[in-house]
Amino acid sequence: MSTPTFRAAVVRTPSGPGSIEIIDVPVAEPGPGEVRVEIAAAAVNPVDLGVARGLFHAMGLVNQPEHTGLGWDFAGTVVATGAGVSLPAGTRVAGLVDGFDRDFGTYAEQLVVPAADLAVVPDGLDLAMASTVPLNGLAAAGIVDLLGDAPTEGNRLLVTGAAGAVGGYVAALAQDHGWQVTGLARAEDEEFVRSLGAAFTTNAEPGWDAVADGAALQERGLALVRDGGSFVGVQPSAEPAAERGITVGVVVAHPDGPRLGGLLARTASGELPARVHAAVPLEQVADAHRAVAKGGVRGRYVLKP
Repeated sequence: MSTPTFRAAVVRTPSGPGSIEIIDVPVAEPGPGEVRVEIAAAAVNPVDLGVARGLFHAMGLVNQPEHTGLGWDFAGTVVATGAGVSLPAGTRVAGLVDGFDRDFGTYAEQLVVPAADLAVVPDGLDLAMASTVPLNGLAAAGIVDLLGDAPTEGNRLLVTGAAGAVGGYVAALAQDHGWQVTGLARAEDEEFVRSLGAAFTTNAEPGWDAVADGAALQERGLALVRDGGSFVGVQPSAEPAAERGITVGVVVAHPDGPRLGGLLARTASGELPARVHAAVPLEQVADAHRAVAKGGVRGRYVLKP
């Protein structure tokens, strides 16, 4: 009897979109505390482009003998459960798998993951939209954690890349912590940024109390912070050197089912922005990567296995 399989997108010798392959992988049964999810949607994130072109392999962060899986976040339906799991089959869930060094990813028809890493998707939120929340939402929440509460009333926070996925969430979430938020983005994104309750600029001058660097400006972003202020970046592998008494942090997103549940609820209610640029079949993964690499895309490409 043949072993059941599912399709997954991987890279063997990473060299960009053209090196992505779709292969058949044996179906695995969930162990204790795990579930198997049938994936309905998997978001394409910039980090996936880095994996596909070999950026993290070159840094020594990936050591897979056969192939490396692509994709970090997903939404789908529970189809099988292991011992000790209370989530019933048929439950709509979303989640995040992290780390670079793995032979599986979310660009796949199925996935086995710890149930504790998942969050139930609210009824009012479709799965394609839900799939865009885990990585970017949890990263944004982590940035706000690192910033902490605004030290005094009126402290000014500049969010670079405020029209992007991470930046948009930060602009919304940081206001809960007393920050007076201004989003830095292109002129055509003004309406979106202001819809988050933030002020808007296309050209930021130095002197901000804090900068959340969603656009990965790095040293150019650090230069916008006043002496003794705070800077939080989004590139763990390239943290800028601290200067002028500035507190420098960098966010690393990890699975967090309970926190993700809260982010999904706020997304479903319209408090947090989630945007799907286009939903395309898994077979079009290379084209989706090429489109994202060109830049200027608002909202996520979502793969539908």
